[in-house]
Amino acid sequence: MKIAIASEGKLVSGHFGHCEGFTTYEVNEGKALDKKFVQNPGHKPGFLPVFLKDLGANVIIAGGMGETAQKLFNQNGIEVVVGASGNCDDVVQKYIKGELKSTGSICKEHEYEGHCND
Repeated sequence: MKIAIASEGKLVSGHFGHCEGFTTYEVNEGKALDKKFVQNPGHKPGFLPVFLKDLGANVIIAGGMGETAQKLFNQNGIEVVVGASGNCDDVVQKYIKGELKSTGSICKEHEYEGHCND
């Protein structure tokens, strides 16, 4: 399984589309074995769900995400977990242990970039 976390440095980004990049974790038998950072190639409508699918992501974790993006991820067979915050390494461990649950929170005001997780 591959988990992608929208990130700003070591922290979960408040909005996946405008994040610095994606910290990806290759997970096998309940352990995060390989961690990489992939630069965000740019926010274009409908692009990032396909980009992350092509990277092999099965799960996307972010602070916030728009409704259309969540639907596109689901259509691409990628589980969406929103409402996350904190250190990416800690968040991925919570997910692996089944302790991280999605709030289902939907960002609707994209003109207020950076405030989706307030």
